[in-house]
Amino acid sequence: MNQMQKALKAYGEVLRLVRLLPKDSRPYYAKYARENFVNYREVDANDTAAMDELLNRTYKHSIWVLNKLLILLVICYFEALAPS
Repeated sequence: MNQMQKALKAYGEVLRLVRLLPKDSRPYYAKYARENFVNYREVDANDTAAMDELLNRTYKHSIWVLNKLLILLVICYFEALAPS
């Protein structure tokens, strides 16, 4: 698998994570991820530094989405524990 294929796969994974967010916020975050990826579509797949930057940005987006999900899960957990 070459670097560009890795980047495309990573982008797909970010979009899968976005689908786990609440329905009303998905379009915003999917668009944000796409715009960040599209900015790199002209990158030469042989430019190791640029490809590393793209994969690093994808990683950061994934961590951000996972943190959002974690916050949502914690909120739901504490709401479930709250007395009625």
